Amino acid sequence: MNLSRLDLNLVVALRALLEERNVTRAGERIGLSQPAMSAALARLRRHFDDELLARTGNAYELTPLGAALRDRSATACDLLERVFSSQADFDPTAETREFTLLASDYGAAVFGAELARTVHQEAPGIRLTFQHPAPSVVENTATVLSTVDGLLMPHGVIDGFPTVDLFQDRWLCLVADDHPEVGDELTLDELARLPWAVYQRPFDAPAARQLSMIGISPRVEVSVQTFQLLPHMVEGTRRVAMIQERLARRAVCCAAVRVLPCPFEAVPVQEALWWHPVHAQDAAHIWLRQKAAEVGATLAGHDSKRPAANRL
Repeated sequence: MNLSRLDLNLVVALRALLEERNVTRAGERIGLSQPAMSAALARLRRHFDDELLARTGNAYELTPLGAALRDRSATACDLLERVFSSQADFDPTAETREFTLLASDYGAAVFGAELARTVHQEAPGIRLTFQHPAPSVVENTATVLSTVDGLLMPHGVIDGFPTVDLFQDRWLCLVADDHPEVGDELTLDELARLPWAVYQRPFDAPAARQLSMIGISPRVEVSVQTFQLLPHMVEGTRRVAMIQERLARRAVCCAAVRVLPCPFEAVPVQEALWWHPVHAQDAAHIWLRQKAAEVGATLAGHDSKRPAANRL
């Protein structure tokens, strides 16, 4: 495929047509008349040798190829927008821009909140948007990363993309503060016997992965999509959960739970910011990465200054 022979405006038209499934509405969406949009559809049909939109009664339905192209065209438009919005220079005190970061609730609460405070102080025109990553981030990492500014995720899930390490965290266990069977320490036998509350997303569900390494299959009673719900699912029950230390500090303030060390050597969390190479030379994105690294270093520095006796 010779890209120099393609009219990239057709990518925008393709996305509008496939998402609207109506020539008139698609034209209104991107500012083209109905005849111009019909001409664009005709060109697209010739290029793909496919109807893309097939009339069914008074409406249009996507052909199988049209359905496959709908998400791809959206990704292509997002990527083109990011490519052509790249800047050689960036003044954070004067510029306006939105950065979109994918993050679990843990990443957004622990790191994202600190980053947002820094941006608020140094770059008043910058907006930050945090979104939960979809499971497709593992299977289609390049596609997902190309449409956002970055992904907050620990090492061990994805690889092969530019990254900056942010901070480390360790895993701890949660039980109800009045748990009738657990004393001052948890045992491996109790981990195997007691019911669990777990973070359910398969690509970064740490409890199951960590426990499987020591031959324990947790008996899951409750699974949730946010780490911050785990304390509430443990409170007043016989359940146990694993949670990062930085969230555990908050858990004891919002739920009647106790925080205990894991009775095994749990692999620590190494949180990182991952991004697509398309952003490498964008001055605004370089600034964002520098701020992320600074915030990560600040978090790590705060940990090193806390007396060991005050650490959970």
